Amino acid sequence: MTRLYLKKGRDESLRRFHPWVFSGAIGGIEGPDPAEGDAVEVFSAQKAFLGWGHYQIGSIAVRMLSFADDMPSGGPDVAFWTRRLQACLDARRAFSLAGASNTTCYRLVHGEGDFLPGLIVDWYDGCCVLQAHSVGMFRALPQLTEALRTVYGPALKAVYDKSSGTAPFKAGLDLADGYLWQAPGQAALCPRTVLENGHSFLVDWENGQKTGFFLDQRDNRARVESYARGRRVLNLFCYTGGFSVYALAGGAVSVDSVDSSARAIEMAGRNVELNFGPDAPHRALCTDAIDFVKQTEPGAYDLMIVDPPAFAKHRGALAGALRAYQRLNAAAISAVAPGGLVFTFSCSQVVDREAFALAVFSAAADARREVRILDRVGQGADHPVNIFHPEGSYLKGLVLYVE
Repeated sequence: MTRLYLKKGRDESLRRFHPWVFSGAIGGIEGPDPAEGDAVEVFSAQKAFLGWGHYQIGSIAVRMLSFADDMPSGGPDVAFWTRRLQACLDARRAFSLAGASNTTCYRLVHGEGDFLPGLIVDWYDGCCVLQAHSVGMFRALPQLTEALRTVYGPALKAVYDKSSGTAPFKAGLDLADGYLWQAPGQAALCPRTVLENGHSFLVDWENGQKTGFFLDQRDNRARVESYARGRRVLNLFCYTGGFSVYALAGGAVSVDSVDSSARAIEMAGRNVELNFGPDAPHRALCTDAIDFVKQTEPGAYDLMIVDPPAFAKHRGALAGALRAYQRLNAAAISAVAPGGLVFTFSCSQVVDREAFALAVFSAAADARREVRILDRVGQGADHPVNIFHPEGSYLKGLVLYVE
C-alpha cells in the first residue's frame, strides 16, 4: 500500500480531522506511485499514522475516508461502503426523513458532511442517483451500488450514475451517465413523482440539473409557505417550481415562476398542475430572470424568491460574483412592494455568509429602502456540515422585510 508522508508541520489540519490533504503538504511517497483514485495511507513527517483516503491529482491530493487504521486489505470493499451508507441512512431516520410518509426524497450522502468526500447520493422514492466528484468514488461506483442494494433491500428499484458533470474529465474516465442497476420491470422510472412535505413533484434525474431536484431547499420552501398567504409571489430562477408549489399551498393569490430553461419551465408548470390543477393562479415564464426583475414594475409583487445558480465556482470569480449578487438583490429590493418579503440565497461555496450578507447590505443601500433581516437560513439537515470541514456550509440565505 502506498504511503504518503507530509512535510514537517503540515499535519495539524489532519489531526483536527479535516478531510483534505493538499498537494503542497506532501513531502514524500513510499511504495508504488499511486494511480488516481487509489486508496493511500497518510503519515506525518515523524511517521505517525494519520488516516487513509482516495488519492487524486490536483490541489486536493487526498480526500480522507478514515482517520483510523481500519482500511481493508486492498482498499475499501463492499462491506466498508455498506457500513458507511448504513450510517448515513440511520442518520436520516434519526431526523425523520427516511421512512416519512409525507416525504419520499432526501439526500442520503452529502460528501464531506457524511464523511464520504467526493460522493453525493440522493434518494427519489426507490431510485438512488449518484454523483462522483473524485476518481476514487467514480471507481467505487460498482461497489457502492452493491452496498446500496444491501442497505435498502427491496425498497431500492434502481441506481443511476450522473457523474458526467462532476467527476474529473482529465482522468480518462468513461463519464456517460446511465443506470448502474435496475430491478426487473423497472425500465420506466423517470421522471418519477415524489413527495416533499406532502407536496408532489416530478423529478427527472436523467435530464434535469444536478440530480433532478434541489433537495437542499426543503426547509426554506416550507418557510416560504408559511409567509405566502395573501401575497403576490415572484419565483426567480424557479427551476422546476419547488418554491412556487409551496407558495400556492401557503395561500398565495398569484405566483409567477421565471427561468431561462424551457425544460425547467415546462416541469414547473406540470408540478403546479400536479398539486393544484390547471386553474391555479400561476404563470410559468421562460425568460432571463435577471432581466425580468430589472424590468418588473415596482410594487407588483409582495414576496420574491431570489435563488440563482452559483455565481462563483472558484475563488478567482469571487469579486465578480459579489457584484452580481449586489446588482440582483438591489433590483429585487427596489421592486418588491412596501411591506414585502425577499428570500435571497447564494449556493456559491466560495461566498461565505459574511460576504453574502455584505453584498445584500450594499444592495439595500443602493435601493435606498429600509430593510430588516428576519431570518438567516441554510441547507437542510440531510445536507449536514462536517464540524471539521466548515467549507461544507455552502447554502446561505436571508429573509428580508422591506419597508
